[in-house]
Amino acid sequence: MVTRRIRWCVGLSISLIALTGCGHMGLQVALVPTHQRLTETQIQGDRFLFITDKIAIIDVDGILVNKQKQGLMRVGENPVSLFIEKLDKAAWDESVKAVVLRINSPGGTVAASDIMYHHLRQFKKQTGKPVIACVLGLGCSGAYYLACGCDGIVAQPSSVTGSIGTIMQTFSVAGTMEKIGLKAVTIKSGRMKDMASPLHDLSDEERDVLQEIIDRFYQQFLDVVEGGRTTIDRQKLQELADGRVFTAEQALQEELIDRIGYLDDGIEWAKEMAGMKRGRVVIYHRASDYKPNAYGLASAGSDGLGPLINVDLPDWLNGGSAQFLYLWQPAVE
Repeated sequence: MVTRRIRWCVGLSISLIALTGCGHMGLQVALVPTHQRLTETQIQGDRFLFITDKIAIIDVDGILVNKQKQGLMRVGENPVSLFIEKLDKAAWDESVKAVVLRINSPGGTVAASDIMYHHLRQFKKQTGKPVIACVLGLGCSGAYYLACGCDGIVAQPSSVTGSIGTIMQTFSVAGTMEKIGLKAVTIKSGRMKDMASPLHDLSDEERDVLQEIIDRFYQQFLDVVEGGRTTIDRQKLQELADGRVFTAEQALQEELIDRIGYLDDGIEWAKEMAGMKRGRVVIYHRASDYKPNAYGLASAGSDGLGPLINVDLPDWLNGGSAQFLYLWQPAVE
């Protein structure tokens, strides 16, 4: 038995060596802490001893939803929870003098964007630390909503931003069901309880109710942009807020951003706002993540932008049987 185990281990070792010998490959075994608390890593800094002042980079990546991100054979983190956790870490650390939001997101749900914006405003109010938004690729819709809570916005020359507005999308399979002889039977407490269900066409009354909600959220978006971009009057803002996106040059011309530049420019601007001559740049991440520089993703399990269209079956279709639900059927998240 012992001899067999030795042979098995030797064979496995030889196989691994053979695999790692093909190209630039290697096997690395790293010991990491078992706790899941955020770890701080310095990725940039002035070469002077005894410098304690820091700029913290916080990522805003991918679709902004208030739930765990899921992908093929993996589960990511909740973007809202992770964002708040990083803000809290920067708030408690007196050495952190300013924050840079590294944004690369097409936006997300109304609720998630508003929660993140609210906590960002609380962070600024309670700490007085300046926050700069740096848009590296996409800073659209909900991500721009969040950026408007910062003290300044820098956009990379090749980025796009804007897309101010609100949208809801649903679909109807009623026609297809009729063709194949299926009929939906719904037992409900009120005529609007299954509003926007894909099992029937959207009625005019339902459309009016949903449009009223969309309009209210749209006005809330305008209020946030107007509060953050004080040089744009309401009339001009409404002209810009038709859902379109802007290049960095266009956004600067329309005063939707303050500067065109790169992440380093955003970091230097944050230093100026904090009155820092020298400082270290740090990023927050889980213990097992590798962060080579300021462009390294800080969110564990991040999947970048992910699909711009993410189709998930609603819970009531995944249940396998009829269910009684306190639920608005079109699960937009």
